[in-house]
Amino acid sequence: MSIQVSPSPIPNSNAVSLTSTLLDRDDYLVGLLNQVTANKTDGWLQELRQSAANWVRHSILPTTREEEWRFTDLSSLRKVQFNVETLHATSLEFDILPEAANSRLVFVNGVYAPELSAVSDLPSGIVVSNLVGLSAVEHQAVQQYLAQAEGAQEVFTALNTAGITDAAVVWVKKNVVVETPIHLVFISVAGETATISQPRCLVVAESGSQVSLVEEYANRRGAEEGVYLTNAVTEVWVGDNAQVSHTRVEQEGAEAFHIGKTAIAQARDSRYTCHAITLGAKLSRHNLEILQTGEQTQTTLNGLTIISGKQLSDTHSAIALNYPHGTSDQLHKCIVGDRAHAVFNGKVFVPKPAQLTNASQLNRNLLLSSKARVDTKPQLEITADNVKCAHGATVSQLEDDEIFYLQSRGIDENDARKLLINAFAAEVINKIPVPSLREILLNTVNNLKSISPDS
Repeated sequence: MSIQVSPSPIPNSNAVSLTSTLLDRDDYLVGLLNQVTANKTDGWLQELRQSAANWVRHSILPTTREEEWRFTDLSSLRKVQFNVETLHATSLEFDILPEAANSRLVFVNGVYAPELSAVSDLPSGIVVSNLVGLSAVEHQAVQQYLAQAEGAQEVFTALNTAGITDAAVVWVKKNVVVETPIHLVFISVAGETATISQPRCLVVAESGSQVSLVEEYANRRGAEEGVYLTNAVTEVWVGDNAQVSHTRVEQEGAEAFHIGKTAIAQARDSRYTCHAITLGAKLSRHNLEILQTGEQTQTTLNGLTIISGKQLSDTHSAIALNYPHGTSDQLHKCIVGDRAHAVFNGKVFVPKPAQLTNASQLNRNLLLSSKARVDTKPQLEITADNVKCAHGATVSQLEDDEIFYLQSRGIDENDARKLLINAFAAEVINKIPVPSLREILLNTVNNLKSISPDS
């Protein structure tokens, strides 16, 4: 087996030649692969899928023996046999953001739902479409970006690529400023058997452009809880002096599995902001990877995880600052109740060429139960000698004196707890640039069972 080592610190970005079958076959993974590759495509897309499928066949699902997965056990996932179940929905209830009432794409179980989508309120210079709906010229342009981000060999990313038949595409032309937020909605409808869907997003912001997008994952409102797997991949390419504001909301069903990848490439003078909100799923994992490809980039990452019951939520981020004058600011907060388990691992790489970098990272955790658990590991790997970098983590509980103070002002204990928890969460939610979504999330947090007193 020949191996070429890539200098990129992004996980699973090394180029490996699959010229032998030395790696063990993972029968369960191959079974998933056979499900998602049943429908064929043509031309360049089928070649892309086949290349990814070849990689998956020589891969295995990660286990807790691997450092990147040591707190996230996928054995419960292996017990479920998933099937692809397409659903052509014409009417489903979901939150329509007033700011994006005519600028949204909706996918149901991974299938584009034109009856639920609306893209009439868009300026010239922006393309918002599913992949199948693009013109031949637009298809040609997409080939340069789709599945080209670093880390494409990560097993779940490769599995998604192997099954691509459609995708959400947002393309903003040079110097175009889009005032209207773009809403990408991915709804899962559980069937009688466990289902798998693989949403795919491609966002390209050309030089000098600006765009705001909301990426949302949810189950059908009012439906009975069913078992399903969402394996999502989003690639964001931010051009020179471009600006992208990205809000990602995960509210999957209580019995769902959610694996997500967000891969961002930032060119010179670009600005990227991500607000990642995690509320749902029995087991969720979000890999957030930022690769700096030019000088003077600005990266802002705000994350909020709120879990309870026996939920497990894992956030892994990697920021590769490879050029001078880059700045990154990351705040990730976790609210953990009952027997839930939150995991945060954040890496910031600052190699020698990245002089005059300014990077900060903070993970703050609030435990609402004596049986709640958090594993946190903020990391800085620095070889540059002229930088300003800091990182830290805190784990705390609600303070009795704070609750007592609020009670002394006529607020009962339960409302006092809610007030303190909401304030903790609001620091992240209030940074989201879409007012209606902020209100929805604040109401959601206020009504969550996880804020109940410790039993």
